[in-house]
Amino acid sequence: MKLDLKNTGNKPTGKFSLGMFTLVICFLYMPLMILIVYSFNESRMMSWSGFSLRWYNSLFFESKNLWRSFGNSALIAVTSATISTIIGTLGAIGLYWYKFRFNKTIKVAAFVPMLIPEIIMGVSLLIFFAGIKLRLSLFTIFLAHTTFNIPFVLMVVMARLEEFDFSIVEAAYDLGAAELQTLTKVILPFAMPGIISGFLIAVTLSLEDFVITFFVSGPGSSTLPLHIFSMIRFGVSPVINALSVVMIAGTVVLAVLSRNVIKYMFQK
Repeated sequence: MKLDLKNTGNKPTGKFSLGMFTLVICFLYMPLMILIVYSFNESRMMSWSGFSLRWYNSLFFESKNLWRSFGNSALIAVTSATISTIIGTLGAIGLYWYKFRFNKTIKVAAFVPMLIPEIIMGVSLLIFFAGIKLRLSLFTIFLAHTTFNIPFVLMVVMARLEEFDFSIVEAAYDLGAAELQTLTKVILPFAMPGIISGFLIAVTLSLEDFVITFFVSGPGSSTLPLHIFSMIRFGVSPVINALSVVMIAGTVVLAVLSRNVIKYMFQK
């Protein structure tokens, strides 16, 4: 007996799911589309007055302070993501590879910073830096971003390692591989997609962080979120729209490249 799927009511369910999916996509991407459109608006006001590249010209040729802040953000994002990725990856491998007392306790404690509100994290780091008499600067922002990025990298890499068959490590040992060789030629290649994902998450979190950065930044160490905040206090400038479009384009390119790299690694 064959089941007639055409008359089981799957079509209405499919239409409902498609409709809900469309609404969610519109809700998520409509603000971005509006931002992109108004980045080409001639007027400062939220009323269309004609197509213009005025704000892109202002962004690239008249906004030195904005690009300086962006450079600070990019520098901190890349360096803090790199260090947190190294520490988080080694921590995840250590917690997964070695079974010791308090292993589970350390795993739980490692994820606690992810649950702490950012304002609490920012205040505690400010008090810590003041206690050790460390002057607030780009270096303290780097330390703060590295601190809150490590748990995210640790979580992503450990999730990847949960799929790992530990018998492969035992086979490597049986074939005469040393511990370092097993780490570099077996575990790290397997964990690489998780490592790349953790690095990209860390870069994103660092670039968009405002609350913690606000507490640990000092004179002359403005990042892009802080600079934008100082700009919007005097009114929203369309230059921010143009910068947002450039950053969205860069994010899309980075996401596509990382996806292709991970896909290539799996095929390999």
